[in-house]
Amino acid sequence: MKITLQEDVLKDQKKAAAFNRDLYQASHTLVINLMSSPGAGKTTLLEQTIKALREEFTIAVIEGDLATDRDAKRLRSLGVQTVQINTVGGCHLDARMVAKTLPQFDLSQIDILFIENIGNLVCPSGYDLGQDFKVVILSVPEGNDKIPKYPVMFKRTDLTIINKVDLLPYVTFNLSEAREDLKNIHPAAAFKALSAQTGEGMEDWINWIKEAYQKRTKQ
Repeated sequence: MKITLQEDVLKDQKKAAAFNRDLYQASHTLVINLMSSPGAGKTTLLEQTIKALREEFTIAVIEGDLATDRDAKRLRSLGVQTVQINTVGGCHLDARMVAKTLPQFDLSQIDILFIENIGNLVCPSGYDLGQDFKVVILSVPEGNDKIPKYPVMFKRTDLTIINKVDLLPYVTFNLSEAREDLKNIHPAAAFKALSAQTGEGMEDWINWIKEAYQKRTKQ
């Protein structure tokens, strides 16, 4: 798929998001925007997700960081096309940044595009990248207060993943409390608990992606 960027599209965030969305829909590419605070395990989750899906799907990644391409190198080592965006201090990705990377991809050959956003529980929630789904990852060492303290992020997210559940015996995190907090803020949101490190609960997450992809291809 040939992608042509128009100057005026890149001057307006909403136009850029719509432009991106049209491209994704035309190519039937499922796009998932992954968000979390720093250290919640986005990249590790993405690595394990790629390993579980790469035999069945063609996967690509847009990797967002303030600086360095360390995470991008980890993902490229898995044989996945990964384009780095460094914001040089910016606390989120926006649709214009994403649009500028899209000419580097052949979306017609990509089944699933993951966008790994900047580590932050505030800024990324307010920016539409044209994605199909927003997924936020919360790790159990961060504590039970994060969902009620950062309600905007969780209100605007389709799925909340609680990561690092292998550490539950060593911290005070309460899964039932987290589930209830999310239900109070966003009753329609999905909720999954897993450990990207040990693999516990990963099958449920992988099945969620597969179901989302099937819905995308039927559109």
